Amino acid sequence: MQTTDTPGRTPQRGDAHANRRRILAAARQKLREDPDASLDSIAQAAGVARRTLYGHFPSREALVADLTQEAGQALQRAFAAVRVQDADPVETMARMVLAAWAVGGQYRMLVSLGRRHLGETAIRATLAPAREAAIASLRRGQHQGVFARHVPAPVLARVLEALMLALAEEDAACTWADPTGEAAATAFLVAAGVAPPTAARQVQDVVRQGRAAGAG
Repeated sequence: MQTTDTPGRTPQRGDAHANRRRILAAARQKLREDPDASLDSIAQAAGVARRTLYGHFPSREALVADLTQEAGQALQRAFAAVRVQDADPVETMARMVLAAWAVGGQYRMLVSLGRRHLGETAIRATLAPAREAAIASLRRGQHQGVFARHVPAPVLARVLEALMLALAEEDAACTWADPTGEAAATAFLVAAGVAPPTAARQVQDVVRQGRAAGAG
């Protein structure tokens, strides 16, 4: 097996960062293919020696924790990228859910892995910044009368978060497939209190806008 380790040479900081990036990229791929993939198989896929991987991640839990943190950061960046100034709350939430679903394509296996190795509390903590963005949009939508007001926005955000995690888990398990995220985004808006035809139309509009922007 080819590795990046050279006998007799102490790896420099740049090498360590490069190795870590390779390990994380390989882990995302291998764990998508097989959630039970071993650390040894991940090291082989990354092209590093076992001792290199264990130097960065002494346990499977440590690797999953780092991937979970990476996923949370990717989600925050995705939300920032799709934010549109003065967009109405329904459009804002549709954009956020579609962006989250796209990020989830790389990290969906972490829903079950994170719960197994880190626990529900750690998963919720990772999602906290994204949840705060959702709560702000839900509050605005409740004030405007476009989202349900039977529960406070923070509670509604938790409920909707659980819905999205459940949908992501089913998608990862291949019991249901939603490659574009349109079904998930529509389900999210309906659960938030938007009429189904309005929810579907809003999601389709956002998807069309995204395709038009990409073609341009």
